Amino acid sequence: MTNGRPAARSALGVGAAVAGALLLAAPSALAVEPQTATTAFDCGSWGSGAATLEATQDGTAATITITTDAITSPTDIPADSATTTLTLTKNGSETVEFTGSSNPAIPAEAPADTGPLTGTVASGDSLEAASLTVTVFGMTATCEATAAQDPGPFVFD
Repeated sequence: MTNGRPAARSALGVGAAVAGALLLAAPSALAVEPQTATTAFDCGSWGSGAATLEATQDGTAATITITTDAITSPTDIPADSATTTLTLTKNGSETVEFTGSSNPAIPAEAPADTGPLTGTVASGDSLEAASLTVTVFGMTATCEATAAQDPGPFVFD
């Protein structure tokens, strides 16, 4: 008859080592703060109004989704037909662009909803909306931020 204790201890040791390796291999949770901010845009003849920006982060990749009543269309806008660039002030001096060509279907006269817009960030980056450009059906709306983001710039982990 053999004693099963050394085998059991060996199996437990291997299991603990595997679990530890998995924990070390898992990416650490990164967070952007705040996750949601508001600002305002003036889009000239397209209009002006409030905007809500929602940010997420996955490593150095970040996304921002925008909903704004500063831009409305007189006609329905099909999904994935808007090309958008959001320019943000980075750390108070440089600028960075988040871009995308994704949007849900937007009914006529509804607020513009675009994103996710994608960009690259580094730990400690502080980004605040400066301008927004949206092109649909060959027409471009260029908007300038008219208010600071509230509660403040996006700060990435």
